[in-house]
Amino acid sequence: MASIFTKIINREIPAAIVFENDKVIAFKDINPQAPVHILVVPKKEIATVNDIKEEDKELIGEVYLAIGKIAADLGIAEEGYRVIANCNEYGGQEVFHIHFHLLGGKKLGPLV
Repeated sequence: MASIFTKIINREIPAAIVFENDKVIAFKDINPQAPVHILVVPKKEIATVNDIKEEDKELIGEVYLAIGKIAADLGIAEEGYRVIANCNEYGGQEVFHIHFHLLGGKKLGPLV
C-alpha cells in the first residue's frame, strides 16, 4: 500500500509544495513544530533510514542539496536550522517512507 507521501507525490492528496524536482519533493508539515517545518521526501519509496542501499547514496545527496536550497529560499540558512530523520517506532517514525524534517525560523532548543 502506498504511503501518504507517495499519494502526495502522485497528487492524490494535496500539499503545500515548496520544492520539487525529478527526485525530491518538499512540502509544509500539517502539524508544524517550528515557524518553518518542511518535510523533504525522496520520490523513491524507501521505508526507513535502515533501508537505504548503496545505490541510493546519490538520491540521499539530492535530498540534502534540496534541504540547503529550501533553507536558503526560505531565509533560514544563515541563522541556522535543524534536519531530523526519525527511524522506526522508537525513533518516532510515523510514516514509513523516509523523510527529513527541516525546522527553523526560531532558535531551537536542545534535543531530548
